[in-house]
Amino acid sequence: MLTKFETKSARVKGLSFHSKRPWVLASLHSGIIQLWDYRMCTLVDKFDEHEGPVRAVCFHQQQPLFVSGGDDYKIKVWNYKLRRCLFTLLGHLDYIRTTEFHQEYPWILSASDDQTIRIWNWQSRSCVSILTGHNHYVMCARFHPTQDLIVSASLDSTVRVWDISGIPGKPGGLRKKNVSPGMGGITGGDDHHTRNPELFSAGDATVRHVLEGHDRGVNWAAFHPTLPLVISGSDDRQVKLWRMNDCKAWEVDTCRGHYNNVSCVMFHPRQELILSNSEDKSIRVWDMAKRICLHTFRREHDRFWVLAAHPSLNLFAAGHDSGMIIFKLERERPAYALHGNLLYYVKERFLRRLDLTKNKDVAIMQLRAGSRAPIYSMSFNPAESAILLTTRAHNVDNSNYDLYQIPKDSDPQNPDAPDSKRSAGLTAVWVARNRFAVMDKSHQAMIKNMQNEVTKKVTTPPCDEIFYAGTGMLLLRDSDGVSLFDVQQKRVLGTARIAKCRYVVWSANMTTVALLSKHTILICNRKLERLCSITETNRVKSGSWDDSGVFVYTTSNHIKYALTNGDHGIIRTLELPVYVTRVSGSSVYCLDRQATPRVLTIDSTEFRFKLALVQRKYDEVLQMVRGAKLVGQSIIAYLQKKGYPEVALHFVKDERTRFLLALECGNIDVALDAAKALDDKGCWEKLAEHALLHGNHPVVEYCYQQTKNYDKLSFLYLITGNLAKLRRMMKINEIRKDYEGWYTNALYLGDVPERIRVLKACGKTSLALLTAATHGHIQEAESLTAHVDSAAIPEPLPDAQLLQPPVPVQPMDTPWPLLTVAKGFFDTAVASSKSCVGTVAAMVVDSTSDIAGDGWGDDEENIDEGDVALEDGDGEGGGWEVDDDLELPPELEGTVSSAVGTDGEDGYFVPPPRGHPPTHGWTQRSQLAIDHVLAGAFESAARLLHDQVGVVNFEPYRELFLSSFAHSRTSYPGAPAVPSLFAYPSRNWRTSQSKDQLPALGLRLSNLMDRLKEASQLTTAAKFSEAVDKLHGILLSVPLIVVDTKQEVSEAQNLLRVCKEYVVGISMELYRKGLGKASPEDQKRSLELAAYFTHCELQPGHQILTLRTAVNLAFKMKNYKMAMSFGRRLLNLGPRPEVAQNIRKVVQACEKNPVDEMIVQYDEHNPFTVCASSYVPIYRGKPEVQCPLCGASYLPEFRGITCKICTVSEVGKDCIGLRVSLQQFR
Repeated sequence: MLTKFETKSARVKGLSFHSKRPWVLASLHSGIIQLWDYRMCTLVDKFDEHEGPVRAVCFHQQQPLFVSGGDDYKIKVWNYKLRRCLFTLLGHLDYIRTTEFHQEYPWILSASDDQTIRIWNWQSRSCVSILTGHNHYVMCARFHPTQDLIVSASLDSTVRVWDISGIPGKPGGLRKKNVSPGMGGITGGDDHHTRNPELFSAGDATVRHVLEGHDRGVNWAAFHPTLPLVISGSDDRQVKLWRMNDCKAWEVDTCRGHYNNVSCVMFHPRQELILSNSEDKSIRVWDMAKRICLHTFRREHDRFWVLAAHPSLNLFAAGHDSGMIIFKLERERPAYALHGNLLYYVKERFLRRLDLTKNKDVAIMQLRAGSRAPIYSMSFNPAESAILLTTRAHNVDNSNYDLYQIPKDSDPQNPDAPDSKRSAGLTAVWVARNRFAVMDKSHQAMIKNMQNEVTKKVTTPPCDEIFYAGTGMLLLRDSDGVSLFDVQQKRVLGTARIAKCRYVVWSANMTTVALLSKHTILICNRKLERLCSITETNRVKSGSWDDSGVFVYTTSNHIKYALTNGDHGIIRTLELPVYVTRVSGSSVYCLDRQATPRVLTIDSTEFRFKLALVQRKYDEVLQMVRGAKLVGQSIIAYLQKKGYPEVALHFVKDERTRFLLALECGNIDVALDAAKALDDKGCWEKLAEHALLHGNHPVVEYCYQQTKNYDKLSFLYLITGNLAKLRRMMKINEIRKDYEGWYTNALYLGDVPERIRVLKACGKTSLALLTAATHGHIQEAESLTAHVDSAAIPEPLPDAQLLQPPVPVQPMDTPWPLLTVAKGFFDTAVASSKSCVGTVAAMVVDSTSDIAGDGWGDDEENIDEGDVALEDGDGEGGGWEVDDDLELPPELEGTVSSAVGTDGEDGYFVPPPRGHPPTHGWTQRSQLAIDHVLAGAFESAARLLHDQVGVVNFEPYRELFLSSFAHSRTSYPGAPAVPSLFAYPSRNWRTSQSKDQLPALGLRLSNLMDRLKEASQLTTAAKFSEAVDKLHGILLSVPLIVVDTKQEVSEAQNLLRVCKEYVVGISMELYRKGLGKASPEDQKRSLELAAYFTHCELQPGHQILTLRTAVNLAFKMKNYKMAMSFGRRLLNLGPRPEVAQNIRKVVQACEKNPVDEMIVQYDEHNPFTVCASSYVPIYRGKPEVQCPLCGASYLPEFRGITCKICTVSEVGKDCIGLRVSLQQFR
């Protein structure tokens, strides 16, 4: 039994499936009726109007109705769309046990403890028949699916079959006297639901058969859907099968096995099975032909009370003491295997082959008869045209597999039935051309050949399932995950963690794999390295890889997609689950639960759009934006999340959405267009805020005008210096009688007469008089004095000054200048599409032309002299000045004439010219200074150092040049009395020919790193002079090394920076120690230098030492605020406990009086560098010049001096930069 859904509630007494929707009704002993969606596992609704337990419930086949009956003697008809009870049928005198709608006519059948069965017309709301005859509680009454029959079960130990085909005196019987099953009678008509026919009236229905055979009361009886059979379950713990005809009925057989009352029993709608449940806490499945129990499913604490079957699906529901379960008896997933365009699948004991391209489906082989269990899995071998079919029994230990050789030629109408090689095994999958792996019941793996013979046993880690993983590979599943196992090497190559993996789907090229569990999809690469994981609320059913690398999978009610980066979404909704076999373009090839091939059409635009974005295929994205209908908030949210709001801006039509996206992109122009279309005050205010941040004050002005925000508009005119518009605003406020705005504008303009006018206009005469008198407007003051009481005339301040706003130097008529930013791909593409039709490649080139570096124009200046000469030549004829009469040196004339004399005897021996030594090629093939030094070309090496790092003082390099040149060659003795011979070691002798070799090096980056460690130790020991000498030697040596990778180039540059920081800091410290302490100026300068030293980028240990010095010095000079700041910085570096304790005490003392007694030139919050000559700070943004070698900073007045840090380079010289690798010249 496969449990699909389970609920927890009070005891469930009645169940009913909806015929179309994935709903089930459950009536509870607590009086509540629950409506569940078993596919989504959610409670849809609940109905609570019955008083007491509800024992019966039933959905109508077509109408949105259901009927219920309870212990309150009431039958209620409900409309689940309106979510209310439509009416109540009264008539029964005791508990109602079952209710049921007729499948075709407007009847309701009810059985009650009042020993009667009633038939109701729910349209006329009246009782049309009462069936009497039982002499105890009637526990169950059911309509026959196709005939005019009713079966009932009673505690009087009998089962009765009733004929309801006719009523005497009414021609045509019940079926013809009732109206058709429309909606008439639900909302109108007379209220007949309380009118009952005579209780013991004559012959509405007749008893056709009385089935006696049970020893105790019968709890349930049901018809077979097609055969003349009846099944019944009783308190005598037996299930009896009855057969009937028109004349009689008799007992066929009895199924014994339950050991408590049988509460419900039914026939399987589509198989020859019987299902029963009992108060012995079990559900049993019986073989109807053999009358033996096939399966038993038990619960520990809950008794079962009712069973229900879905009218069309292989689903059953069972109600028990603490809820209900929905289950299937067997797995419905069809077994299939895909090879290329051929799909092999099993249907009705035949192996079929479907050509997906030609849509040709044929049966190619009949399978061997065996167990009732369906085929569990299939593994196809295209090389040998063989197939492995695995069958899982209810008892897993009885599982087996069959090895078939597929016939080459077979009649589709009458396919062959070849013999199979059957063996026991849980799973069988191919691992090679003629080998397959089998997992036996003890979970041990073995390899077999085509004769089904064991060739070897493989020891694997503990596992309970194996899957195909390519040639020679297996995927082993355990409880925690899946492992990739190499069968030949017998070792695990990778592991992925996923609980209870059920299916494995490989991509066509075997580079990615999807591992499917019940609710999880894990996508990995070939080595089982995790790429992404997706969790679903519904069950994952199947999946297949698209040609583009997108995983398309199905759940219980959706087809979905997943990208390897974790993005996923819904493609379409499914009515019933399907199993995907292949995805090609917009077609999904799948099998349904009846193993019928289907082709579903999907819209793949969404996931192809996302895939193109992930893969940065912007041309495809643009094509989709232009041609496809990309809509929905999910796409917009996705683009925003991935940082592409400008893409959404190109296809979104909703103006409000465009407005918000444009603001997010900073596209003020598009936002302005959208705001004009919306014309909403909130949009104008938001646009004004964003435009002001971008400095686009014309748009801000327009927004303020639209919202009539005159105050902000006036202030905008003030800060942009637009005085003409500010005066216009003042006139507008005067017309509007807005005295406050009028007066504010007059203040902004510094217009005193206008301010007097405003005060006069608003009746503030005394203030107008005070303003006139204060600012020297005597005539105006005298005219106002007559209108003011003499006692109320204020006295102006004698030293009052006019607060005049500054005159704008240059009014801002245009938006603030912005940085030049390259247009994005989509902006450029869309803009070009509006003007002209061009290729995407051209768009990309155009988008980069505005930001190209200066290097693109370098070649224009390097014009060859020969090219210039061509322009000066004659247009034709003598333009090529080829002169053979050249005057050669006499020694060359003699040599040439001798060497090429016409007579060999007249000539004399000429020795061959001397060749070039290997060092000559070093200078030709390399532009690195060290290669020229090793070749002995000191002059060219000096020129390179001058051009690259600005070296002008070569005296410090003298010793380095000589020592480097000394080890560039080796010498060894030749013949006696002959000078020694030289050899030239090469650093690239393994990879290059002799003519391309370069000299071996004696100094490497690692050597300099070791010397830096020694300098660090000297610094820690406060041996500053020795440390500076060591660091200075490293600075000079860095341009004379050679590295191979970009990372090493960065390390060399970083080495220069570190040495510079240390030399600058230590030099300052040495200078500070040389200062006296007698004068306050010396003390102040000493504190400044100590503070500057703390901002050198040193190692944490050395940084702590500098901060300790600064703390002590600042505290002694009573600069407590500085000392407190230094102390906190020191504590953040994590010093030793004793140092930290001492510093905390200093900080606590400083916090009591955080003031500085001495004002120093030091701002810790403003980043700065220290001038290496004057030792003063150069704050960020201030002009400075640097040494091209070590990078030390200087004030501009020191341009042109020799750097005091490296002592060799010219400060401020424009150079190409450090070159220590040949890659830097490519």
